[in-house]
Amino acid sequence: MTFGPAFTEGGILFRLWAPLHESVSLKIEGADPWPLQATEDGWHRCTVAQAHTGTLYRFVLPDGSEVPDPASRFQPQDVRGPSEVVDLSTYRWTTSDWTGRPWEEMVIYEMHIGCFTPEGTFKAAIERLDHLQALGVTALQIMPLSEFPGRYSWGYDGVLPYAPDSSYGRPQDFMALVDAAHLRGISVFLDVVYNHFGPDGNFIPAYAPLFTEHHKTPWGNGINYDGDGSEMIREFIIQNAIYWITEFRLDGFRFDAVHAIKDNSAEHLLHALARRVKAAAGDRLVHLIVENEENDSDLLKRGENGEVRLFTAQWNDDVHHVLHITATGETFGYYADYVGDAGKLGRALAEGFVFQGEHMPYRGGSRGRPSGHLPPTAFISFIQNHDQIGNRALGDRVLASSPADVVKAVAAIYLLAPEIPMLFMGEEWGATEPFPFFCDFDEDLNEKVRKGRREELSRLPGFDADDLLDPTAPSTFAAAKLDWSKLASSDVFDFYRTLLDLRHRRIVPLLKGAGAGNAVYRSAGSALAVDWTLAQNRRLYLRANLGTEAATLVSQQDDGETIFRLGGSDGGNLAPWTVIWSIGEA
Repeated sequence: MTFGPAFTEGGILFRLWAPLHESVSLKIEGADPWPLQATEDGWHRCTVAQAHTGTLYRFVLPDGSEVPDPASRFQPQDVRGPSEVVDLSTYRWTTSDWTGRPWEEMVIYEMHIGCFTPEGTFKAAIERLDHLQALGVTALQIMPLSEFPGRYSWGYDGVLPYAPDSSYGRPQDFMALVDAAHLRGISVFLDVVYNHFGPDGNFIPAYAPLFTEHHKTPWGNGINYDGDGSEMIREFIIQNAIYWITEFRLDGFRFDAVHAIKDNSAEHLLHALARRVKAAAGDRLVHLIVENEENDSDLLKRGENGEVRLFTAQWNDDVHHVLHITATGETFGYYADYVGDAGKLGRALAEGFVFQGEHMPYRGGSRGRPSGHLPPTAFISFIQNHDQIGNRALGDRVLASSPADVVKAVAAIYLLAPEIPMLFMGEEWGATEPFPFFCDFDEDLNEKVRKGRREELSRLPGFDADDLLDPTAPSTFAAAKLDWSKLASSDVFDFYRTLLDLRHRRIVPLLKGAGAGNAVYRSAGSALAVDWTLAQNRRLYLRANLGTEAATLVSQQDDGETIFRLGGSDGGNLAPWTVIWSIGEA
């Protein structure tokens, strides 16, 4: 690692890349400042024999301002406090032989550490892993952990990407969570944000060319990935990903909003990052997930033998949108572009994206690229996630209040489809706790956030200015915490567990080595049929009626052995909210 403190025979090596200044000092609490030795490449370094694990330190710029280490491993007093020297090598792993799980086995569970349990800590999350294992979850996807300002945050306003936020526990506590998950056969992915830094506590622009005016993002100037001084900025980010993979033994990442990562370099940052992370992982299985508003299928390319070239999969918002409309009847905002017969759902399940270059009225332009040539496992399906819940004025889980037969029908589709399923925490028992956006800045920034959220949500479904929650209020954060006492009285949990058990036994074995571009779909009103040719010369069939009235969809062939049935059918007539899965010979 080039960045952050390093343990040497002579003591602790402190270093800061600050090319905008000729001199920088190191301030260790309880001692006089040390001048750092500057080099022509912009680095400032010194080795301190008296420093040790637990030492608190800051860097002092020429104007007297004190800043934390941008590669701090721990911030015990938040983003404006001192950084702490941490020796991660002291953690003793119990699962040192863990090499990961194949991608086709993934059932992902998205969680926010602060809201997953009442305590909101890494240690408390460990106590719930047996529940997830019993459910059939094989991967955690943890919302961003990088140190953020204040007491609570979604995590997308992080400013110190090497330091797990201190409100969740110490770095070793996160290691223990990963270790405990691996012990139960559960992979761990981390959501990382490489498209912007948060607005409070980011001091890097004071001493390094972090931003560039040549690229614009929704958060302001883009990160400097291709201008003067960009080589070290790129290293800072790429090494951050390698740090999480090697030091914390993570199994991969979800990269936030990659469409907002602007880079005109010969090798785009995303390509370089994917290449080097996989090299650093060695023989371990590492999976890379993207969130991409542009639906750029090029990032998901496969090789001649179906091997992943860059990124393993993408969150497929299109599946969510069509299932959400079906379950709730909401058709405003971007949902309006997904209204129609069941054919849009059929295309999303069979080919990945609904929009593959077609004009999308809500966006005012075309969206997406062809995706039907990709295997279904290149896409992650869900009916809840942090965005689709949180980008509502009340952060309400509207699907949870839908009729039981509706909820079960949409769950039966996405949990058994050959795309990779992802649950949002609490969904498995029908949790009704909201998940609104929350953050904790100073009052000036808090007011800007309130105003900005009001303007942003004005274009999104479920917005009502009078109902908008205060995203900065402690009560908003508290309301998002899961109420685990409701699990015992839920009849949804057993349904989800049954579906996931069926998935692992009958669907997952057919996904490894499955071909691509061979799925077909047809629809008639609310009735839908999708056929996939998978591995072992097997064909997977879905027959469904996602409507309130009986519908007719005449089968064109013998659909084989029925492995799941919800609702009823009489010949080609499907009762309302019927879902039938079967497997036959290809």
